[in-house]
Amino acid sequence: MATPLTAEQMLTKLTAEGLTVHEYPGWKTHNRDDETGKAFGPVVGVLIHHTAGRNDKDLCYRGRTGLPGPLSHAWLGKTAGLWLLGNGRANHAGLVDLDVVNALRAEVSPLPKDDQANTDGNDCLYGLEIENLGDGQDPYPVEQYRRAVLWAAALCRAHGWSERSVAGHKEVQPGKIDPSFDMDVFRADVRAQLAKGPTVVVTAPKPTPSRPRVDLSRLVAAARKDPGAAQGHVTYMAGTNLVEAALVKEGLLGRRYAGDGSFGSLTRDAYAKWQRRLGYSGSAADGIPGMTSLKKLGAKHGFDVVA
Repeated sequence: MATPLTAEQMLTKLTAEGLTVHEYPGWKTHNRDDETGKAFGPVVGVLIHHTAGRNDKDLCYRGRTGLPGPLSHAWLGKTAGLWLLGNGRANHAGLVDLDVVNALRAEVSPLPKDDQANTDGNDCLYGLEIENLGDGQDPYPVEQYRRAVLWAAALCRAHGWSERSVAGHKEVQPGKIDPSFDMDVFRADVRAQLAKGPTVVVTAPKPTPSRPRVDLSRLVAAARKDPGAAQGHVTYMAGTNLVEAALVKEGLLGRRYAGDGSFGSLTRDAYAKWQRRLGYSGSAADGIPGMTSLKKLGAKHGFDVVA
């Protein structure tokens, strides 16, 4: 565990690693500490994400409905370079697996399987969002990837960590698939960077398709809680978004009602329609997901289901 870097220390460490750093206006005091009443730190590692979009630097700074910014400490564009967005607590990790966090703290390798979401990763992990569609086909330019390696190495070097303090979001939170490249390769490049300094050469990684996972028990909790909660209440963002996207493709949910992470009444109604389409009726078609119906939806739309 370590004390988080100050804004000035962050700038110093990143530039010393060979990075050109761009500063988003206001980033030095932009965080979620006061709003949540939770201070950032101690820190145990760094987390790598892809944005699943394009030109989303501003979005990562300000956030979106139900999820205020910053959504990461830094954003790395395909051609726009590295931008610092926040210093302090950021909304990038969400609930993650405590066993994985403890492994990062102890620098254990390989990381354990992320089969729970039982601790707040925003408390203790630095986050980098890499601009990429995340579809397993969108390439990572060599220079963009090199900067990601340098960013991770700079923070590891600042805290005396090895590459074993680096993880991908897909390794710490069930259902996540980011980043869409091999994290073992990325950690090897960070290790080489830590050993050789800023002149190490890296090659662009090949994007690797990965199927996201939906946790049935967490989805059921969202389906029971979100409809009666305040507008925009989010219980299980990742899984709900995957299910809503599938229901949109099935023609059962309007696109404008999907993507906010809340399993609201319209989503529940749409899921009930899916259950009836499968032949269920009565209480078996109440909009609360079950294993069989969810697996069939996932099989058609590219996600797996875990209990």
